[in-house]
Amino acid sequence: MLADTYYLNNGYPMPKVGLGVYKITEEEMEKAVNAALESGYRAFDTAYFYKNEIALGNALKKADIPRSDLFITSKIWNDYQGYDKTIEFFTKSIENLGTDYLDLFLIHWPCEADNLFIETYKAMEKLYKEGRIRAIGVCNFKQHHLETLMAETEITPAVNQIEVHPYFSQHELQAYCDDNDIAVTAWMPLMRNQGLLDHPVITDIANRYGKTPAQVVLRWHLAHNRLIIPKSKTPERIKENYDIFDFTLELRDIAEIDNLNRNDRQSKDPDKVRIGDLK
Repeated sequence: MLADTYYLNNGYPMPKVGLGVYKITEEEMEKAVNAALESGYRAFDTAYFYKNEIALGNALKKADIPRSDLFITSKIWNDYQGYDKTIEFFTKSIENLGTDYLDLFLIHWPCEADNLFIETYKAMEKLYKEGRIRAIGVCNFKQHHLETLMAETEITPAVNQIEVHPYFSQHELQAYCDDNDIAVTAWMPLMRNQGLLDHPVITDIANRYGKTPAQVVLRWHLAHNRLIIPKSKTPERIKENYDIFDFTLELRDIAEIDNLNRNDRQSKDPDKVRIGDLK
């Protein structure tokens, strides 16, 4: 339905809420995927680096959902950037997942100092033109990375997947992406909790709406036109994270959450990530 679908800059539909499967093991995957599918999810976000593409592919195959109803995202890891390696590891990813195409393929980190992300993206453009990927994009790109990329390639990224949460709202980067029709996907949308969901502003709003703090934060992301991929392996939490389409936040509540921003990045600064890092 329209409420839970975002149309990317090439017109391709992407669910607004997907399940992030980072750190979900092979033993845990089937239970998590089944809980997600039963709750309404159809988008699943993995990466070669997560070492669970095979487990995700097997779980989806067992669930017997038509491939056309699913939206599968994977990413090219830093160590495999470059034109030829991108094609090689894209092929490995789709073999792992048991599919002949990806809905979305992303560069995991810019690794700008290694000067390879342009060639990586050009390989992705080739795969996109061949129909093997429905949309291409990036992760963890700052504005200057995007400017460099778009100056030297043909296709504007459909998605920039970045760390965003109420303590690190990245308003300027969000505005730049909005202006250039690049959808922002929030990874770590709940800041892995880290105390965020106990903040009195969040809990007070949650009490007023009869929702959980996590649901309020996720709805805040949607209010800012973001896509979200909350990660969980717990069936109850997976269901809770999807059950957010029956309410909207008032503007004053959105503004209250906006005011929590501390520019508090939890992950690595993308300018400092190089090939070989983040093992």
